[in-house]
Amino acid sequence: MSDSNLWRDEYWPILLQLYLQKPVGLKPLYSRRLVEISLQLHIHPKFLYRQMFRLRQLDTPLLERLWKNYSHSPGKLHQLVTLLQQREGFGKPEEFYRGVETNETFEKNFRPLPQEPSLMPVTLILVLDLYFRLTPATMVTETPEVKELAALTHTRPQLITEAMDVFRCCDPYLPKDNFIISPLLEPCQKIWNRYGNGNPDELSALASQLKEYYKSN
Repeated sequence: MSDSNLWRDEYWPILLQLYLQKPVGLKPLYSRRLVEISLQLHIHPKFLYRQMFRLRQLDTPLLERLWKNYSHSPGKLHQLVTLLQQREGFGKPEEFYRGVETNETFEKNFRPLPQEPSLMPVTLILVLDLYFRLTPATMVTETPEVKELAALTHTRPQLITEAMDVFRCCDPYLPKDNFIISPLLEPCQKIWNRYGNGNPDELSALASQLKEYYKSN
């Protein structure tokens, strides 16, 4: 089912509340709160981002009324959003989507890996981006960029370098001197298959956006 089919007009107050949070305005695509809402609704952050952009366009009478009634009444807006979120089944996928076919895609990117709960696929995307920025000799825990990424993602530098070691085994342009055994092999291979052979500029742009998820923690 497409994102537009899952969207309901009753969700507008949730986005308005997010839009009005300081700093007021359009929030980054992968800011944590926007991602949390998207996971709750099973609607991709990109769709919600476009909807939030519409908020300031006031392109429908519904949005005009929403701004008029709630933009200067944060308490009233909070009550409305709380009421919506407390409705039976809201935020409980097994109930909220009973009888509705959902095909999880982006949600998996923001869930802990079974192999290593401190990492998520989005974390591995950031590691892969860093992998392409470093040389093999600098893929060590002492490298400042490795430390910075570990601090940003709230994980250990050792895990960052372990993931980069696995990516080296996935890299078809490097000789395979040793066979690596790591629980990260499967998830790293999936990330490599999606992004490792693509345009590095596109990967870099995606990584820059995904960092907002951690920066807004």
